[in-house]
Amino acid sequence: MSNRAVIQTDDAPAAIGPYSQAVKAGNTIYLSGQIPLDPATMELVEGNIEAQARQVFTNLETVCKAAGGSLGEIVKLNIYMTDLGNFAQVNKVMEEFFSAPFPARAAVGISALPKGAQVEAEGVLVIGD
Repeated sequence: MSNRAVIQTDDAPAAIGPYSQAVKAGNTIYLSGQIPLDPATMELVEGNIEAQARQVFTNLETVCKAAGGSLGEIVKLNIYMTDLGNFAQVNKVMEEFFSAPFPARAAVGISALPKGAQVEAEGVLVIGD
């Protein structure tokens, strides 16, 4: 019997490809990448990198809640940016959503993201003991 379950919520953007919003295996939840899509319209939010980062973290938070967890239980976070010059702004927004002890993290500069987004984040969440 498998202890694997797909996590899906209508309160976060639907997958735009052949993947799940998250997959739970035991007490570990693997969160798929979130770009700054408004879940109601499936369009990128308007605004600067900070607005986009806020939407990304809001989307991640929504999926965490659907999995029975919270952002505070993320143990590993990967952030992808099309311009690493936005590193400080994304860090500032991240501190609005996370508090110490912060998760382990990587910030990776890449050439492009889906739908022209400037930032994407994905992570691993561990709930319970």
